[in-house]
Amino acid sequence: MGTCGGTSADAGTAAAAAAAGTAGTAGTAVPGSGTVRSRPYEGTWRFTAPVQDSSVPRARHTVRDIIGRAGVPVHGELLHALLLVLSELVTNAVRHAALLSPEVGVEIRVGAGRVRVGVEDGHPYRPAALAADPAHEHTGGRGLLLVRAVTAEAGGSCGVERTASGGKVVWAALPLPPQAGPSPAR
Repeated sequence: MGTCGGTSADAGTAAAAAAAGTAGTAGTAVPGSGTVRSRPYEGTWRFTAPVQDSSVPRARHTVRDIIGRAGVPVHGELLHALLLVLSELVTNAVRHAALLSPEVGVEIRVGAGRVRVGVEDGHPYRPAALAADPAHEHTGGRGLLLVRAVTAEAGGSCGVERTASGGKVVWAALPLPPQAGPSPAR
C-alpha cells in the first residue's frame, strides 16, 4: 500500500547539487561511496528550473528525455503516472514556494527496483494533503491528493523531507516493472 507521509530527513546533498544545477550521470561505481549499480540505467539526475509556470512542462519533458536516454524501463501507464506526479509536484512548488524560492530542484533517482522523483524548494512549509470536500467544486488544491492516489495505485510511496537549508523535498517513488528490479544474488 502506498503512503504519502512526512518524514524528517536531511536532503542537503540534493539541495547543493540542485542549486548548482548539476545533472548526474550514472557510472558503474561511484568512487568513495561504495555504491555499485546493478543495472546500467540506475543513477541520479538533477536539474534546476525557475519558479515559473513554464517550468512545469519543461520539467516533464526533461525527465521524459532523461529516462529515455538512460534506457530506464518506464513506459506506458507507469511513465504517464510518473510524469503526472512530477507535474503536480513542480506545480505545487511554483504556486506555493515562489516567495522564498526563486528556483526548484528536480531529482530523478533510479535504483533498488524503483524510480523516485523529488522536487525541492526553499520554503519551510510542509504541505499536508487535506481531504477535499466533494460538495464544493474546486479547480485547485487537490494536487497532493492526486499524487497520493496515483502513487498508492502504483504501489509506491511519497513523502516530504526537510533540507539542511530549511526548505523541503516533496517526493514520490514508483516501483519499476519486476524485470527492472535489482539483480538476484549469485
